[in-house]
Amino acid sequence: MAEQTSASGTISSNLSGQWLDAVRWDAAGLVTAIAQEVGTDRILMVAWMNREALAETAATGRAVYWSRSRGRLWRKGEESGHAQRVREMRLDCDGDVILLRVEQEGGIACHTGRHSCFFSRLEDGRWVAVDPVLRDPETIYK
Repeated sequence: MAEQTSASGTISSNLSGQWLDAVRWDAAGLVTAIAQEVGTDRILMVAWMNREALAETAATGRAVYWSRSRGRLWRKGEESGHAQRVREMRLDCDGDVILLRVEQEGGIACHTGRHSCFFSRLEDGRWVAVDPVLRDPETIYK
């Protein structure tokens, strides 16, 4: 892939779009995207991207996803202010998963007000929330 982080910290991409053709899009034109925090390597969230979202992410250095529930592009942080600055983009060996290495602005990636969407752990046959709510979602999404 032609993306790389420049000295200024932005993602640059080959404008020809050939790099997008290497992605194995599903029947709906989507690919799974994993957001991983730079520095901690913690998985923050999993979402979907279409070709336009991936291209915009590469062009702007800000995470853009495809919201299946909204049926439109979702620029992470557009409502909450908790944007993701993309430092590196990787494609897995099968070409069907994108890994975004991000800096999470505001320290909250999850709509529940937690740092990560993966806040539940299986304990004794039940899911237990083990990470704290950092900010009440009611105050984030007014």
